[in-house]
Amino acid sequence: MEISSAGNKITITGNIKTVSDYQEIKTQVDSVITQHKSIIINVTDSISITSSVIGYFTKIVMKDKIDLSMLVGDNQLIALLSDLSLKTVFKARKA
Repeated sequence: MEISSAGNKITITGNIKTVSDYQEIKTQVDSVITQHKSIIINVTDSISITSSVIGYFTKIVMKDKIDLSMLVGDNQLIALLSDLSLKTVFKARKA
């Protein structure tokens, strides 16, 4: 997995599957939300997302009131977010 950011947009390429992936995502997002209250997460090709990342995204949306939008490249991940009733919470849509 690779992660980069420009302004309020964070791009994640590769599969999100390890604890270190979660740590990288959290570090990057924490740094961006110090400057922006609205962020865009572009998940280009991951087919899944770990529960720790889901929990972290839920926390920043519900508790920290960050306006998070997800652009998702893979249909399986969109279906997973929909099945978990998170598509609306994360404002997820097909990229």
